[in-house]
Amino acid sequence: MNVVMSRTRKVATVTRFALFVSCALVLAACETDGTGPTAADAPKAEPASARPDAAARTQAAKPPEPVRNTEPMTRSRAARECWMRTEKASAHEDLDKRADLVNKCIDQKMNAAGVPAPKG
Repeated sequence: MNVVMSRTRKVATVTRFALFVSCALVLAACETDGTGPTAADAPKAEPASARPDAAARTQAAKPPEPVRNTEPMTRSRAARECWMRTEKASAHEDLDKRADLVNKCIDQKMNAAGVPAPKG
């Protein structure tokens, strides 16, 4: 009876260890420190066609048009874009200096979009 119990405990311990190691490996593969590839880097799949015609061939030869953002430039959108850019480019600077950079960036984006500055 004791032999059966000790073998059962050993099997359970080995199973737990194997589960722990496999979970650790899965989590390590999900590392998100920004150095790995992103979904934007993945190759795009092209739909398969039974008969490619001449129009499809000439269209494929053209470079794709840049994606146009349909969202109008608002102060909150400009702030969001400027903060993201500042977080990446000036992460080593203190928060007050980054806030000044963001405010300048927002003003530049709003002027470029032709939106008048708010009065106040």
